Amino acid sequence: MADITLDRLAKVYPGGVRALHDLDLTVRDGEFFALLGPSGCGKSTLLRTVAGLEAASGGTVRIGARDVTELQPGDRDIAMVFQDYALFPHMTVEENIGYPLKIKKVGRAERAAKARRTAEELGLGHLSERRPGQLSGGQQQRAALARAMACHPQVFLFDEPLSNLDARMRLEARTFLKKLQRELGVTTVFVTHDQAEALAMADRLAVMEGGELRQVGTPTEVFRRPASTFVASFIGSTPMNLLPGRVTGDGTVRVAGGELPVPDEAAPLAEAGEEVVYGIRPEYLSWSDSAADGAVSGTVSVVENLGSAQLVTLEPEDGSSVQVVVPEEHEPAPGTRGWAAPRADRALLYRDGDLLAARAEAGTAAAPLS
Repeated sequence: MADITLDRLAKVYPGGVRALHDLDLTVRDGEFFALLGPSGCGKSTLLRTVAGLEAASGGTVRIGARDVTELQPGDRDIAMVFQDYALFPHMTVEENIGYPLKIKKVGRAERAAKARRTAEELGLGHLSERRPGQLSGGQQQRAALARAMACHPQVFLFDEPLSNLDARMRLEARTFLKKLQRELGVTTVFVTHDQAEALAMADRLAVMEGGELRQVGTPTEVFRRPASTFVASFIGSTPMNLLPGRVTGDGTVRVAGGELPVPDEAAPLAEAGEEVVYGIRPEYLSWSDSAADGAVSGTVSVVENLGSAQLVTLEPEDGSSVQVVVPEEHEPAPGTRGWAAPRADRALLYRDGDLLAARAEAGTAAAPLS
């Protein structure tokens, strides 16, 4: 297998539209790496540039020890699975799986044997003679994966391969795909706009915005300590509470009509009187229906059912909004008063959009917001 190293990789389209801004990134050997971000952030362009489907405007792409920047896609020893699977409709499943081997001039008998073996490994053996139009979405996805696997590439590149599946099938497919990647040990880059997919599947991930890397780290690192308010607002099934506030002179931040303690890691850098943003995830707030110190209070406006918990929206008197995840059977009724207190070790402060912290999380890198 092989790692992928990008050194000052840039992509500029005609007219001066810059899609990638001098990116430096290493995807480790055997790693499942996710590129995550909103539409238009450059993640698919980055994947296609690694694949050779887009020509780099500057910088280098290395796969293992080879500089592949100028190589054609077929010479890079990669396999790519697209959103629409790109199966040949006139070919059977077996013929689709064996097609990359045919391009490599592998003999017919060996090609058929490898295609059948790969189909069996992915549970497609009984469908080998069917054509794509006779398969379900999940079966088409497995056929596309089998085709990618058959030629034993150094790198898998996946461009939103689960987005055409329904919700239940996506859950099943991502579990299957992650298990398969671990068994094969192939370096994998997975593009998605779905943060739940990235958090669930990736060993590490990069959050992109405007052609730049805003944060690189493990799912836990990025979820717990977003490097910027952009990352904080993008990551999480329930977005992080980002509350404007002002640092006082007594170790607190005046926010949402109350006073909350300055997080320990930000205390050496927080200056009295400065404006900041206080960040706390709804999952890291404790609910109380009676007055509590170090908490914000307000009136419950909305209660949303999350299944095993409830998402409560609290409206303080200053007009802000605070969301809290409350365990089932303990949710308050709309119109009642409540208090939300943050976990001291999970609160964050942001200054000018960037995390304010006296220490950096191991393995996490962030580019400053421009």
